[in-house]
Amino acid sequence: MTIESIREISNPILRAIAAGIVVGSLVTIPAALAVQLVKSPKDSNVESNSQLAVYASLASTAIGAAIGLGSGKRKDDRERSLDDRIVQTNDSVAIASSNNGWIDWRKFIVMRKVKESDGITSFYLHPEDNGSIPDFMPGQFLTIKLDIPGQSKPVIRTYSLSDYDRSLMNYRLSIKREPAPANLNVSHGIASNFMHDSIHEDSIIWVKPPAGKFVLDLHSPKPAVLISNGVGITPMIAMAKAVILLNPLRQIWFLHGARDGSNHAFRDEINGLCASNPNLHVIYCYSKPTATDTGNYHQQGYVDSALIQNIVAPEMQQLCGSTEADYFLCGSPSFMDALRTGLRAWGVPDSNVLFESFAKAMPKASQVVGNITTSSDAVEVVFSKSGKTHTWNPVEGTILDFAEANGLNPDYSCRAGVCGTCACRIATGEVEYEEEPTASVDPGSVLICISKPKTARVVLDL
Repeated sequence: MTIESIREISNPILRAIAAGIVVGSLVTIPAALAVQLVKSPKDSNVESNSQLAVYASLASTAIGAAIGLGSGKRKDDRERSLDDRIVQTNDSVAIASSNNGWIDWRKFIVMRKVKESDGITSFYLHPEDNGSIPDFMPGQFLTIKLDIPGQSKPVIRTYSLSDYDRSLMNYRLSIKREPAPANLNVSHGIASNFMHDSIHEDSIIWVKPPAGKFVLDLHSPKPAVLISNGVGITPMIAMAKAVILLNPLRQIWFLHGARDGSNHAFRDEINGLCASNPNLHVIYCYSKPTATDTGNYHQQGYVDSALIQNIVAPEMQQLCGSTEADYFLCGSPSFMDALRTGLRAWGVPDSNVLFESFAKAMPKASQVVGNITTSSDAVEVVFSKSGKTHTWNPVEGTILDFAEANGLNPDYSCRAGVCGTCACRIATGEVEYEEEPTASVDPGSVLICISKPKTARVVLDL
């Protein structure tokens, strides 16, 4: 047993005993050998030498126990990696974690594939090189790259990390099979269906490090309300687990909506967390429960602001003495739009509401899109890497739409300014965003999925 392994023992009594045995042994064995070597029938000091060896052994054992008692890793040391990952910057949380030198694509093996509900399957990913993987903030996502037959280039997608464990051996992604939308001439989700049908245990997937700013401040004592529907539950599981593990006194409300029990993933997992922590409060809403769902949900209908005001708020007032909380939303665009509107009308500041969506909400008929250029004047867009120059007009859509229409295939995933996959260096000119990006954008770069040209000439590194 090494000193470092002794320091890892969390129980101070056991740690003291282990250290006393180790240090005592280091002294007792040499002392006993020394007594045997000098032992002689005519030697009058044999008895005194033996007593000295016993005293030295007892003293060294006591000293070792004292060292062991005081040498355990302090809580501050165990949590320092967490502190290093969180940097408060004004009203936002900046991620400052090291990725252990991992920057770009890296091969991961699918270690396990688990069906969670009728439409959601989890994939447990381990690095092919067996190297360590960096920790992440609950709420972050992974970007993956898939070589799908019939596609002209690799398909890139982003999926939220759906688990949180300090003994980080695998990442877990839980992916919903996306069917083709009803009554629309649109194909089904290429990546999600490929993952469900063609990716199995031992399959290889290319992965980028954890990213994203939709994260929960693990140090905050303020109550948090985690609200989701459908597959939006995935980042909420990571958040709930992280709080229970690292800040168990914090009050958490976990609100989730599903059609029925067959479409409700992770119910048993969340119920287990709730049973072990009285500060986690769970409410499930089923919009169309079946006869077999009796006892598995709390409300029939949808998770909405009325539910929060009528059920969550009174509980929060009683337990916390206030209804001030941070709200985290993840789910379908219409679900989150309704909740954001309801919370705002109730008086919750927008700064207390964080949300994540990898789907672009359909604009309302009366919606005015920012300050995007509406002039009919043509704009020259130069794609420098491709050696192409084209004329852009407002009807052409975003720069990503325009690039694809002209035969280019830029990388993208969310098409909503969330993941940052489409980031591109801009050499000349300026762009305007349809909406404020959620992803971090490096100086001199733009997200082409939600931007349009602002100046008469724009040169992009595409």
